[in-house]
Amino acid sequence: MMLTKADIFALTPVILVCATAITVMLGIAWRRHHAATFLVSVLGLNLALVSVIAVWLMGTVETPLLVFDGLAIFGMAVVLVSSLACATFAHGYLEGYPGPKEEFYLLLLCAAAGGMVLVASRHLATIFFGLELLSMPLYGMLAYTFRDERSLEAGIKYLILSAAGTAFLLFGMALLYAETGALDIATIGARLASTQGVWAIAGAGLMLVGLGFKLSFVPFHLWTPDVYQGGPGPSATFLATASKAAVFIVFLRIVMEVPVFHETGPHLILTVLALITMLVGNILALLQPNLKRLLGYSSIAHFGYLLVVLVVADGLAVETAGIYLVTYLVTTLGAFGVVTVLSSPYSGEDASALHHYRGLFWRRPYLAAVLTVSLLSLAGIPFTAGFIGKFYIVALAVEAGRWWLVGGILAGSAIGLYYYLRVLVTLYLVEPGMQRRDAPHDWAIRAGGLVTLGLALLVILLGVYPTPAIDWMADIAVAGQ
Repeated sequence: MMLTKADIFALTPVILVCATAITVMLGIAWRRHHAATFLVSVLGLNLALVSVIAVWLMGTVETPLLVFDGLAIFGMAVVLVSSLACATFAHGYLEGYPGPKEEFYLLLLCAAAGGMVLVASRHLATIFFGLELLSMPLYGMLAYTFRDERSLEAGIKYLILSAAGTAFLLFGMALLYAETGALDIATIGARLASTQGVWAIAGAGLMLVGLGFKLSFVPFHLWTPDVYQGGPGPSATFLATASKAAVFIVFLRIVMEVPVFHETGPHLILTVLALITMLVGNILALLQPNLKRLLGYSSIAHFGYLLVVLVVADGLAVETAGIYLVTYLVTTLGAFGVVTVLSSPYSGEDASALHHYRGLFWRRPYLAAVLTVSLLSLAGIPFTAGFIGKFYIVALAVEAGRWWLVGGILAGSAIGLYYYLRVLVTLYLVEPGMQRRDAPHDWAIRAGGLVTLGLALLVILLGVYPTPAIDWMADIAVAGQ
């Protein structure tokens, strides 16, 4: 296989992230320096983000294993922006950590490289490679503060259940190969266009289970709240944003190109999964006393809404997925940013219990305002980014005539409004004798605080003026479509 200059140029973002990871590793071996490692990591991620823009301008580039089309470029941008935010949060968070700090950035860069490979995959081999390169560093990131029992538990739980999901995924890939004799997605789709045997349906079902574990679809969701609660703030943030977005994008590509997912049986399963995921996620969040667990169940519900895109997989599906992922990404980064800022510097278990946030408005009004905006956006309140994403999902379901899903979205949103408002009320209550955690007095001028404030402004800006984001999503091209 000969790589052309265009192929190598298209690989530039991945090459830059990998080169940054190698630089960080060599720097750690030479001399440990937390601030220098952070600056090198952020510089490398920023350079990769700039190169993504250049790759986007040159148009679609296809190689035997990867495709750099509009969807892949969008996915890379999502992964890089999320990684930048998580690296920034980690700098302040790890200042108080008594153990080595620099390896966290190495793990983060490796996971980001895996996510970038995953979103550009057009071959089952690169899907597996990208998924494992994304997942394996996450095991270490989630268990990074291993002296805390919950962090170690989170890493082990994610390791075991992720490995189980990977086993299902590999078995499904093997069955699809047995049916078609091909490993690239386009050829598999072409050979299954006329007829689908029982092995193809079984393979698609097993791949759905494997990816369902990664995306927390019900009933594969049980690990999510425990891992979110136990993992360090920056690690849980990366898992909730970059990791899930990358897996969803490759799942969307598979569903759109492999016709077996549009057969009556698999299609019905996707519809039922979407309905129960959005409802169960919201119902289980109702009485959660822990903000990180609540955000975990909220994430389950939001990917239930996104499953509607996979059910329809036509018309405005790609545009809707892009808009919803952007709004979900910005909002979730803002919410987890508040948790991380309040838990910085590291001093044991994160400030995630709701009583830590009681009366936060009277101590840190701007931080409370950021969390308020983020929760209102997650609830889909107008003039926030979340409303735009929810509107597109409902419009897509209505256009396709999926009335059961429309009812599920509306019911789930109504349930979600209750528990989001319950957290908001807590922020403005007085706190006589309550245990509390507080952010540093200068949090707003630190890197993590500035990013958190910027995310809140972006949530409002996207809610008031979403046109640039909508225009960008409308231009997303998917190779072969």
